[in-house]
Amino acid sequence: MKRFKFQKNLFTKLSNTQINMGSFNMKKNQTYRLVLLSMIAALTVVLGYYLKIPTPTGILTFLDAGIFFTAFYFGRKEGAIVGGLAGFLIDLISGYPQWMFFSLLFHGLQGYFAGLKGKSRYLGLLLATLVMVGGYALASTIMHGWGAAFPEVFPNFCQNTLGMLVGAILNKVMTDILGKYD
Repeated sequence: MKRFKFQKNLFTKLSNTQINMGSFNMKKNQTYRLVLLSMIAALTVVLGYYLKIPTPTGILTFLDAGIFFTAFYFGRKEGAIVGGLAGFLIDLISGYPQWMFFSLLFHGLQGYFAGLKGKSRYLGLLLATLVMVGGYALASTIMHGWGAAFPEVFPNFCQNTLGMLVGAILNKVMTDILGKYD
């Protein structure tokens, strides 16, 4: 328990660090934000590439968990950046380059909509789901026809839902440990 308390205090101090260099603030600095988003995108790629749940029609990945966490914790712009970049890179390294640009668009929009706040929160989650599931169904229809697209709808919905749940849990844990990112 003591170790956890020390880690919590350390993480809190690190997350609230401000370097006294005039008006330099780590949380507002663009380079800091870019590096942080790059690291989260890299972790999301690793999660999506290595942690897979097999299904009868393919696989479920944890890509969406990283997207939803980023959107919930940081906001819609950051969710869009991590979503688009991670989706693009996973398809590139997985050997599915024909899906890269679709993933860039669909997962980017998924992250953007998932990051909506306030009264628009539930609408944003619905739009995030529709963009991802519907977008891939449309892209698959264009590339392979409805016969190939229809069986992918339910697994994509499950992947989106799993990602939403895991992302919400990660957001809760990180908010409890570090506080809300401003």
